[in-house]
Amino acid sequence: RRCAVLCRLARNVGALHPMNLEQFRREYLRGGLRRNDLPAAPLSLFETWQQQAIESGLVDPTAMVVATVSADGQPSQRTVLLKHLDESGFVFYTNYGSRKAKEIAENARVSLLFPWHPLERQVKICGRAEKVSLADSVRYFATRPRDSQLAAWASRKSHGLTARQVLLTELEHMKQKFAHGEVPLPDFWGGFRVLAHEIEFWQGGANRLHDRFVYRLQTDGSWNIERLAT
Repeated sequence: RRCAVLCRLARNVGALHPMNLEQFRREYLRGGLRRNDLPAAPLSLFETWQQQAIESGLVDPTAMVVATVSADGQPSQRTVLLKHLDESGFVFYTNYGSRKAKEIAENARVSLLFPWHPLERQVKICGRAEKVSLADSVRYFATRPRDSQLAAWASRKSHGLTARQVLLTELEHMKQKFAHGEVPLPDFWGGFRVLAHEIEFWQGGANRLHDRFVYRLQTDGSWNIERLAT
């Protein structure tokens, strides 16, 4: 009965205060992107944009959305942090028991999105994910704060919890278990590297005439560049 009352109240509030989302709009006027601005390979431009995002003071400038697809075709997205970038690809770390890791095991094709909204920029990456080496995972895990290392042990990502206290209790247990010495790398935790075959750069433009350029990897290792309509 209480639930029914609350549901009616929620419906009434919605009826009295509808959300008018159509009014939210703005012009994108920070700058354009021209073909002559583009290097032959996309990582050079990405590194420039990433550094500018860091220097601009954005909150979480290395945050990226990772999209995976389940075996039955259901897409799923979540935000993670980029932890390494080189010619081999884009690296992030996670629990190998998480939903994203399980879906990558079934379908390695993923997409990344860097949404740098205050700079009126986005970068979309399509590629294939593979696990990084054990040595790379160990090396990175050792750089994490101790509490973050313990949290990796305590949290079984994407598993159901009856209450938050269960998680906090497990964290305390791990603190006691590893009270002396270093916290080892969990065998269920490590990194993924996304090897890109397509990288798209989006720069906002006036009157919704944005600039979009996509790099596509060719069989000889070079990149083809194409401007896209917005």
